[in-house]
Amino acid sequence: MLKEVFADADFVIEAVFEEISVKKHVFAEIEAVIRADCILATNTSSLSVAEMASDLTNPERLVGFHFFNPVAAMPLLEIIQAPETSNEVLATAFALGRALRKTSVLVQDCTAFVVNRVLLRLMGEVLRAFDDGTPADVADQALKPMGLPMTPFNLLAMIGLPVCLHVTQSLNTAFGERFPVSPNQQRLIEHGITSLWEQKPEGDPVIPARTVGLLEIGCSPSTSDELLARVQDALAEEIALMLDEGVVPDPQDIDLCMIAGAGWPLHLGGITPYLDQTGASERAAGRLFHPANR
Repeated sequence: MLKEVFADADFVIEAVFEEISVKKHVFAEIEAVIRADCILATNTSSLSVAEMASDLTNPERLVGFHFFNPVAAMPLLEIIQAPETSNEVLATAFALGRALRKTSVLVQDCTAFVVNRVLLRLMGEVLRAFDDGTPADVADQALKPMGLPMTPFNLLAMIGLPVCLHVTQSLNTAFGERFPVSPNQQRLIEHGITSLWEQKPEGDPVIPARTVGLLEIGCSPSTSDELLARVQDALAEEIALMLDEGVVPDPQDIDLCMIAGAGWPLHLGGITPYLDQTGASERAAGRLFHPANR
């Protein structure tokens, strides 16, 4: 496609491969042809908007505009404000989000933003338990009391191992071993395997024999109850850190993001009330997210 077609655009959304150098290259080429008042937006799911803007002639025109899959069904739009994003650009992004009938939430620029940071913390605990020797069916079903729309391994199959690993590596670089990089996940990708297990036409999903042969499994399995409590505590810790960092100002913002972007069950009232009710907030964060509800 000739880039000149963007010359009269008002708002350009980038959605290329999740690699910072690729995105910066695309933006450099587009900025050379667009109008001075054209807004640039990135659909990145994990990368720094500020870093993407750093080489632009007008970095204030760039804003994060993160949709969730499937886009037609998931109402959330994370709108990411980088340090140089102008108020006019931010206001226009919210106006466009409203026109698209999306539920827009303002998020400060940080690795993986809100939903993916929460989900990858959850996924990391489950994968670590599996790598340590927890049977796949136990690891996958342990979070059933949370009422999530799909199990962790089904979510992993939908996302794909390569994408999950890429985002996890970004989070590991930013936040360390709270987001462990699974050696088994790396090994499977190196052998061209993109999903841990396969769904058969009838019956439960199974891990193919070829995949099993590549896995290195430990001898420290967890029970369902142990893994559930560990995931609850990990989520409470991560959400408390996100609030302390100012990623969003209030627990309700995280609740809204998880309901609208990840299908968190409405009947549980939001992820932060749930973590209060289970005791995870006090165990892992030393405080309630909603002390008035004690």
